[in-house]
Amino acid sequence: MQNHQAQMFIVSAPSGAGKTSLVRRAIDELSELTVAVSHTTRPQRPGETDRVDYCYVSREQFEQMIDSDRFLEYAEVFGNYYGTGMEGVNVALSSGTDVILEIDWQGAAQVRQKLADVVSIFILPPSRNTLIERLRGRGQDSHSVIESRTAEAVREMQQYHRADYLIINDDFDDALAELKAVVLSHRVQKSRQALRHAGLITSLTHE
Repeated sequence: MQNHQAQMFIVSAPSGAGKTSLVRRAIDELSELTVAVSHTTRPQRPGETDRVDYCYVSREQFEQMIDSDRFLEYAEVFGNYYGTGMEGVNVALSSGTDVILEIDWQGAAQVRQKLADVVSIFILPPSRNTLIERLRGRGQDSHSVIESRTAEAVREMQQYHRADYLIINDDFDDALAELKAVVLSHRVQKSRQALRHAGLITSLTHE
């Protein structure tokens, strides 16, 4: 159940746009903000940590979770499942902590069907060449994989108009400031502030 003082943010971007780095820095620098760690059947990559980067599960385990309706959203991408478990999200929101989901536009649509109050943010690279260079720079994928990821990225970027906010990740610090600004602006909305500071407002406005 979503707490009236907590906000769900969805951050979508093509692979290579830098959304994970931006989200991690935003969480480091803002209090009461957490990321929902997705489940995946994708193999764990060097340097990744279970339950930090992803919750790594088998295909059988993932499909059991689907059957039990334990996902807020899920999808199959490049032969692997990715999904956001409802339990962790609900615990964070019910405690009043804002939650960021890093998911694609299709997952965002699924979340909107289940949660009424969602703010969506789309991150784009400054150019297609920059995107390709970032994908190559990982040094973990073959040429054919990079080509398929680039084609998928183009299809993903075509959906930018579905988001509430658009950030161009050219300069990292500028993009980070914009992402934090979106989060902070929603925290000072009148409806949220009226709930968070009800006692103060009453004391200030009643004779």
